[in-house]
Amino acid sequence: MELRENYRSDQTVISYEQTGKSTNTNELGMRDMQARVYEKRNEKYLLVKAPPASGKSRAMMFVALDKLAHQGVKKVIVAVPEKSIGRSFKNTSLKKYGFFEDWSVPQYFNLCDTEDEKEKVKRFKEFVAPFTKAQTLVCTHATLRFALKELKDEELNDMFFGIDEFHHTSADANNGLGEVVRRLMNNTNAHVLAMTGSFFRGDGVPVLRPEDEARFTPVQFNYYDQLNGYKYLKTLGLGYHFYRGHYLSALDKVLDTNQKTLIHIPVTGAKAAGAYDKYQQVKEIIDLIGSKVDEDYNTNIITVKTKDGRLLKVADLVNDDADHRNHVQGYLQRMKKASDVDIIIAMGMAKEGFDWEWCEHCLTIGVRGSLTEIVQIIGRCTRDSEGKEHAQFTNLIAAPDETQDEVVVAVNDMLKAITASLLMEQVMAPKWNFKTSVDEEDDPSVDKRRRVVVEGLKPFKTPEGKQICEEDMDELKAKALQDERVKACIDNESPEYIHNVLLPKIVEEKYPLLDPEDREAISQRLSLDFVVRGANPLPSSADGDDEKSEGDRLVKIANTFINLDHLDINLIKTINPFQRAYEIMSNEIDAPVLKVIQDAIADKKINMDIDEAKNIYLTMFQEWRKEHGGHPSLQSPDPSERRMAEAIRILKNYKIRRDMGLDFPDDKKKV
Repeated sequence: MELRENYRSDQTVISYEQTGKSTNTNELGMRDMQARVYEKRNEKYLLVKAPPASGKSRAMMFVALDKLAHQGVKKVIVAVPEKSIGRSFKNTSLKKYGFFEDWSVPQYFNLCDTEDEKEKVKRFKEFVAPFTKAQTLVCTHATLRFALKELKDEELNDMFFGIDEFHHTSADANNGLGEVVRRLMNNTNAHVLAMTGSFFRGDGVPVLRPEDEARFTPVQFNYYDQLNGYKYLKTLGLGYHFYRGHYLSALDKVLDTNQKTLIHIPVTGAKAAGAYDKYQQVKEIIDLIGSKVDEDYNTNIITVKTKDGRLLKVADLVNDDADHRNHVQGYLQRMKKASDVDIIIAMGMAKEGFDWEWCEHCLTIGVRGSLTEIVQIIGRCTRDSEGKEHAQFTNLIAAPDETQDEVVVAVNDMLKAITASLLMEQVMAPKWNFKTSVDEEDDPSVDKRRRVVVEGLKPFKTPEGKQICEEDMDELKAKALQDERVKACIDNESPEYIHNVLLPKIVEEKYPLLDPEDREAISQRLSLDFVVRGANPLPSSADGDDEKSEGDRLVKIANTFINLDHLDINLIKTINPFQRAYEIMSNEIDAPVLKVIQDAIADKKINMDIDEAKNIYLTMFQEWRKEHGGHPSLQSPDPSERRMAEAIRILKNYKIRRDMGLDFPDDKKKV
């Protein structure tokens, strides 16, 4: 995207090799990722982690049809987060590409096309009944939850459940989806295939409990491999653009009406929205595009004439009138060609699983606190489509009030986090290690910068208490954040009441059989984690967020929930001051550089610096090579050999970074 003089921008462009491997198919009509999933089709519990637009929906079809034909499964139930995503599981011809059966869902049992929730549950129960011959049903997560409340465990036997956008099991702890999955796995013989395009645990919220995840057979497909194998799409751009005043005054600087664009507006009442409600925002955006000339009565698709005379079709998903939204959603689900729609305006919809292959630009207004949401939105424009060479994600944000240096660091951290997420790396909230005293034995594997000595902190009484604290803290935080008692008290009670009464109660309810002293120790560390991390969602007398600009949230988020402070990569190229603010330009990132970044992240998981790696290479490795020849293996059962292999990996990747002239400040510190 070309930069223009009156807005601030931080732009990353990622290039790919266009091998076509991602979209080429084998003799069964399967892409590379789908073939990997199909190889594991006999597993009872499958967990597929693959990027948006990689073909997860069809992968589920292949597995489901095989289970119906060859594995004793009698019926298939597919659950999606919202009705619009049900389009991904429409009737699909698979035989013509080499598979043994087509995917077909009876219209009566496509519950994403049905409005009345009671009618959906009625049809769901009818589908489950033994006398029903139909074998496939598609519904929303909500319908699945409501229907299963009225069904007995034995009625769910011999079924296959496909759960799309599986991170919803933890994104909202109150939705009960996680409990549904645990019920199916513990109380029935049902098969489960879970899929997610969010392959990291963003915001400290676990997708699955560790003991549950261990029961799944994972299939992981790298986002880099996916995009690098596209036939048409060459580059992906990531941009942070800053404005002064109201976003509507700057929107024309980033909105190119020649591109197929998905616009996500801020919710009414958000700082980015200002005094405009959602309907006013949509009207202003349409007026910015051009003049409204027509609205189809049957589809509610709006025709807008641009200033240069072009006619554009605009879909409004913000209007929540039932008839309007159903008409628009129905139209979007029936789209067959690029010219069917040009711009889609949405607020809470069209984020995850939304299939618009021709989308070139995702324009998101306002700061998003969830990295999961950002990656999902990016995925809306990264589908391969003929004629689409570039895909763009733009986040339009109010210029922060923080210092320029702070904003530069924050933007660089956000770019690191997004890039790492696209490489399928974990992006976690920083983990703090609280110690009771300086006399405790240090663990060399723990980052000393994240050790905090707290006077009066209760020590653990049992190994079980310590293990729970080390492994379950993110789950406890998620539970606390979603607890209705905590939510109800945020505006009405002091922070002390939440930290001293409610959090201990949550720990007690979670671990009723644990020693009371250990429960107290865990509760103390849970409170400290909230406070010390600086991303405390609980009330604080010194918060003052209401006095800050909406754009300052970018700095706050980047400084708290992104655990990439060890990955010292500079993605910022230039900073150009003009008018009252500045423009931040990032380095361009092509495929080879992406691979180097991925290797650098992997290096950070090895607890070794350059000097130690050099020493191992010059001493241990030289002796080892004389005796054994060849190179040591990272998979060796011998810890000394693994250590040598790690040293060689670090030295090799350092040399690549140095030869490519990449700015990795951390390397300079080590050499």
